[in-house]
Amino acid sequence: MTRRRWVAPVAVLLALVGLAALALVGAGEKPSSSAPAGHETASGTTSPSAQRAGPTDAEFDAHVRALRDRLPEGFTLCVARPFVVLGDEDADTVRRRSDGTVRWAVELLRKDFFEKDPAEIIDIWLFRDKSSYTAHAAQLFGDTPDTPFGYYSARHKALVMNIRTGGGTLVHEIVHPFLRANFPACPSWFDEGLASLYEQSGERDGHIVGYTNWRLAGLQKAVRAGKALRFERLCGLTRDEFYGEGSGLHYAQARYLCYWLQQHGRLVKFYHAFVAAQKDDPTGYKTLVKVLGEDDMDAFQTRWQAWVLKLRYP
Repeated sequence: MTRRRWVAPVAVLLALVGLAALALVGAGEKPSSSAPAGHETASGTTSPSAQRAGPTDAEFDAHVRALRDRLPEGFTLCVARPFVVLGDEDADTVRRRSDGTVRWAVELLRKDFFEKDPAEIIDIWLFRDKSSYTAHAAQLFGDTPDTPFGYYSARHKALVMNIRTGGGTLVHEIVHPFLRANFPACPSWFDEGLASLYEQSGERDGHIVGYTNWRLAGLQKAVRAGKALRFERLCGLTRDEFYGEGSGLHYAQARYLCYWLQQHGRLVKFYHAFVAAQKDDPTGYKTLVKVLGEDDMDAFQTRWQAWVLKLRYP
């Protein structure tokens, strides 16, 4: 059974190199019309004790008590381990976001991918609108946000976001600390490819799945212009290269490679095979070729690009 969750931001910056100007994409928490195909399950199950291999109960309880002592008036605190969710919307809405987005994503990501919880406790601050987001980022963290959507503060171990823009950024950011805990050597292309896959996500047969999203249009434009990277090059991008010039295309191509793997029942298999082979295959390209079962990656790229051009969003 497929259950759709619309968790895309209200607005996102498209920054595809030489391809797109700024575009705004509207979204809300509502069902969408199309559903994906394909299905896979995790290669194994994880025990609850392995899942909780983060902070101890005592450390977590002490952290929550300290947060309650400094919680601004009008905020609600919810625990969704390994996260603490805090928000200034009405209490029912904060609880719904904690249970329906954060806890939901954590449980399903653990189910297919992650045995370990993040080593640190991460606070998720959900501010009801732009003014609350800006004011509290300054008041609580001494920050002036440079993005209207949200950001991760490593210094404060906090995800700070304007929840009015939607939950897609939230689910995206939840993936990163789990990858740091379970796959410290993960290259940028897969770190961002997997995280961005779940910017717009839902549930199918008890598993988290990503759907097409706003990144598709820029990727299709790049494919038509002959500017998509060869997969060996994409996988081999350094961190600076990935986040540098052309980062919009890098995000989009990594996302829709992960989307192809998901739709063909190979994403979970690829992740676990990549983790196991990381010392011998730090970029993941050899593992990708093996999981795809391809002798000719140029031919695969041609088929993948044709497949991408047939996708639709919304």
